[in-house]
Amino acid sequence: MKKGIHPENYRPVVFRDMSNGDMFLTRSTARTTDTVEFEGETYPVVKVEISNTSHPFYTGKSTLVDTAGRVDRFMSRYGKLKK
Repeated sequence: MKKGIHPENYRPVVFRDMSNGDMFLTRSTARTTDTVEFEGETYPVVKVEISNTSHPFYTGKSTLVDTAGRVDRFMSRYGKLKK
C-alpha cells in the first residue's frame, strides 16, 4: 500500500447490522462516537440497517426487512395496479 494516500482518520471500524446483530471489522473513515467491544478490543461502531448477512440477494431468502414502512406504503398505493 502506498504511503500518504489514505486520510488521517482511516482506521479499523466495526459495522453492526441492526436487523440481525451481526458485526464485522473493516477499515473506514466513517465518523462515529459510539464504541463496541469486538474480539477483545474496543472499536468505533457504525450502525447500518442492512448488510450482506441480512440482504435478500445475498441470503437467498425473499423476506424483506423494512424498518421504515416503505414497502407497506408502496403496496397500499400501487399494489392494486399489479396484474
